[in-house]
Amino acid sequence: MISLPWKTVLLLACAAALNYADRTSLSAVFPLLQAELKLSDLQLAGIGTLFLWSYALGSPGAGFLTDRLPRNRVVAWSLLAWSLVTIVTGLARTANELLATRVALGLAECFYLPAAVALIADHHPSASRGRALAVHLCGLNAGLVGGGALAGYLGEEYGWRIGLYFLGGVGILLSGVCFLWLKESPRGDSPKPAPAPIGPQLRGLLRQRGYVFLALQGMLISVGTWMFFNWMPLYFRESFGLSLALAGFSGTAVLQLSAVGGALVGGTLSDRAAKRSADGRFRMMTVCYLLCAPCLLVFLSGGGMAVISTAVVLFSFLRAVATANETPAMCELIDTRDRSTAQSLMNMLNTIAGGTGVFIAGYLKADWGLSGVFAGVALLVVIAAGLAWRARPSEV
Repeated sequence: MISLPWKTVLLLACAAALNYADRTSLSAVFPLLQAELKLSDLQLAGIGTLFLWSYALGSPGAGFLTDRLPRNRVVAWSLLAWSLVTIVTGLARTANELLATRVALGLAECFYLPAAVALIADHHPSASRGRALAVHLCGLNAGLVGGGALAGYLGEEYGWRIGLYFLGGVGILLSGVCFLWLKESPRGDSPKPAPAPIGPQLRGLLRQRGYVFLALQGMLISVGTWMFFNWMPLYFRESFGLSLALAGFSGTAVLQLSAVGGALVGGTLSDRAAKRSADGRFRMMTVCYLLCAPCLLVFLSGGGMAVISTAVVLFSFLRAVATANETPAMCELIDTRDRSTAQSLMNMLNTIAGGTGVFIAGYLKADWGLSGVFAGVALLVVIAAGLAWRARPSEV
């Protein structure tokens, strides 16, 4: 019999899969969007950038509200809202209409992760928190693969709008399941005072040295991650002549299928590392980032698809092992009452950084090529390793 804490994780993992499938599915049909809506490379970049920046704009308020509302309801309403926006996206007839729906999607989705992470963290003690959050992370990664492959296949067969209608419809059904079955949990192991007003709450978070360094490393990783999410399908299409469906699958699968395994391994190792020492999760992040960074230099080699894919799989696996430690580490640095706000602040910074990275990649694409852009991410990962090391608890 599955316990309530793990039922909660599994249901949220399904919601997480739709969350990332909806936000990234358009990347798989960039050629169709260019042909029908006459989008330039910078407008294609705007699809990812506007979503991420609107997500960032809404994140502080989303976290503030989530710390004060039933998080199971926040999850359900956010899921319903972004699913409706996904359907509306399929109705867009001009470039401006399409870009406007990406802004709406960011505002609808920004409530989900702060609520889901806080809910999982409260259902699970430190001993199982890493594994629980890793399963949720697997849902996010699975959504990237499934969303890209599905959108690419349906786009090639029936047009780019059909995939959006399908994903939106599934999301509406799942939101109903969440309204009925997703349960709230007490916020922590003992009663806590209510969160402080938003100003003092944010100042308190920013005074915590470890949290600031953890947030900064997350920003750097997000720059590279969102470059890959947004541009990898087009890279495979242009470099190896793949079909839309295969490019959509390959451009996400090489990153995310290995990331699923990395997240599960990382979550398990993270819990073990936390038992051994207070800074175990941070040490693991540092080592894995340093190991995965050199893998990206293969983009400078001019290798074939097999070589590139192998290197990206290894990079993605090690990156996922590292990032599986990030949220559990944040939960241990931050008081229970402030976790949603802390998560939403990191989401805001990550999406600002990720949106900037997507736009910069679009700008540099003509001169550097996507291979050069992807290789440059290695430097960002090395710097992130140093920041993860600096984020260790001060008493260590």
